[in-house]
Amino acid sequence: MSSEKIVVVKCGGSIVNQLTSAFFESIQQLKASGYQIIVVHGGGPDIQDTLTKLHIETEFVDGLRKTSKEALEVVTMVLAGKVNKQLVKELQKANLKAVGLSGIDGLLLKAEAIDVERLGYVGEVKGVNDTLLKQLTDSQYIPVISSIGADEEGNSYNINADVAAGAVAQAVNAEKLMFVTDVKGVLKDGALLPELTKSEIDALIEEKVIYGGMIPKVTSAVNALSPLLEEVHIISGTDGFLDKEGKLIGTAIKYSGKGGEDSDEFIVSNISTV
Repeated sequence: MSSEKIVVVKCGGSIVNQLTSAFFESIQQLKASGYQIIVVHGGGPDIQDTLTKLHIETEFVDGLRKTSKEALEVVTMVLAGKVNKQLVKELQKANLKAVGLSGIDGLLLKAEAIDVERLGYVGEVKGVNDTLLKQLTDSQYIPVISSIGADEEGNSYNINADVAAGAVAQAVNAEKLMFVTDVKGVLKDGALLPELTKSEIDALIEEKVIYGGMIPKVTSAVNALSPLLEEVHIISGTDGFLDKEGKLIGTAIKYSGKGGEDSDEFIVSNISTV
């Protein structure tokens, strides 16, 4: 898929119910400009709400939901059913062709357990079926992928959606990976910060300029970067994320491959264009 211009869009569960028509108009604009789009999503709040209603207790270990077999059934139901189909319907309302999938379908996200004793059925991605994704994008469909994976023995796994999106983006050689949030990007005093290094991000976290739910978003974005995936963007799902000229509105975190002392440095900017 390296010859295509591909954008992977990651929607967290907390933003799915807040996506606006302006957001989908920006997706339309991206598609019209020649990009193929792949959506990866989570569904944490809906999962927790359903688990609570069913009186199924869960706990978090190192930021990951410990997932029993009973909890995994709920995770699968909510992610592959409710949330996935909600996103597909919204894309189709915006006249965008979309197909809903879980990572189980066609072993789209081939996974294995991280640590069954500590985390239960929580997995890490070991492979991505990029051939299946190419078949869909070549037919102008937007694959919408829920973050569940499986192994060849038929075991299913709950996968962190940030990790799943990063794996998909790298597998398809995406130009960009976008993390959708409820703000325009990394803000200071209400304004987008024009450029940051990773060390400055760390300092802003320490200063509590970057705080709360933005910390895992920035951390996940930085962790997804590699020489194969040089840009990760933080964008808004409650507004349009492209201006009239097609410039991205948001914070772009870029991988710097300069080598030497700067080889592990990351540059954050909100002036990248698509």
